[in-house]
Amino acid sequence: MEESDNRVNQARVHKGRGAAGNPANRFHTTHTERDAAELAREATPATEYRPVHARTIIARNSSPDIPFERSINPYQGCEHGCIYCYARPTHAYHDLSPGLDFETRLMCKVNAAQLLQRELAKTGYQCRPITLGANTDPYQPAEAKLGITRQLLEELQRSQHPFSIITKGSLITRDIALLAEQANKGLCSVAISVTTLNDELKRTMEPRTASGRARLAVIRELSAAGIPVTLMFAPVIPALNDAELEAVLQQGKDNGARRAGYILLRLPLEVGALFQQWLQQHYPMKAAHVMSLLRQCRRGAENDSRFGSRMRGEGTFADLLAQRFALQCRKLGLATERQSELRTDLFRPPLDAGDARQFDLFGR
Repeated sequence: MEESDNRVNQARVHKGRGAAGNPANRFHTTHTERDAAELAREATPATEYRPVHARTIIARNSSPDIPFERSINPYQGCEHGCIYCYARPTHAYHDLSPGLDFETRLMCKVNAAQLLQRELAKTGYQCRPITLGANTDPYQPAEAKLGITRQLLEELQRSQHPFSIITKGSLITRDIALLAEQANKGLCSVAISVTTLNDELKRTMEPRTASGRARLAVIRELSAAGIPVTLMFAPVIPALNDAELEAVLQQGKDNGARRAGYILLRLPLEVGALFQQWLQQHYPMKAAHVMSLLRQCRRGAENDSRFGSRMRGEGTFADLLAQRFALQCRKLGLATERQSELRTDLFRPPLDAGDARQFDLFGR
């Protein structure tokens, strides 16, 4: 065990990356351990963008813990590299590692807008709000190059379809004009996640995201444009960022946020080992304490996937966190209930591809 731990601690910290290596995913039957000296010689891996043609685009869920039924993820994998990301294990389905692969080998759904148009045009389609960014960030760096999120927003706008966005990226300000127009009709809301105002913690924990203060500036710009913004303090990590809760909520309110929410750190599947490796590398003196508090909130385990407790935890620490959050929100006048329903009565199905071509042919 000590030898394994030493290998973990000696693994190279790649500048601008969250994970230190590429551990096997849960479907691999064999795994080769690489020499620590070899890992230390490696340069920071470059990002690879893989265009893919998805077969479907709208994901549906029935979880009572999630305030939306439908979501779209324009990208699989995320260059932001947040070490705690609960979406990392999804890379295993593509025979890739939830480690560095997740943040360097990205799949970009180049046909996303066409699939969305086709879905919205189906006979009998029932309009419900769609969330962009439920798993991976729709405004990660790849979006500046590829514009897939923008294409989806334009398709939603053409159909007057309600949508919400979750992001840590400042690139969302590129689309303020479109978002403001839709928000004015009750068709758009945005959630901005601010995990820390500590630049050093952000640099190692969320290496390619915008800084905390940059995200506050995004909240200010969106709010000034009339776009309703929810501040998400997520994830809350015991003994690492939980002390910032009150300050982050205060700053969010000062910059125009109307609502607030929080989520306790989740460590599903491979994320647990990746996060603990990161703790040992960057915060070795706190690692045991962080994990002890987290296990106290998770019935002695590293993760608890049960509905009703997976987002908040339970026990003394979790109860105290909930009380602190509620008290500060009451003090600041921040709403904590789930976002009120966006309008669906303005939706109009798009023309299907054949009709669109016919209209173009006759100049109509």
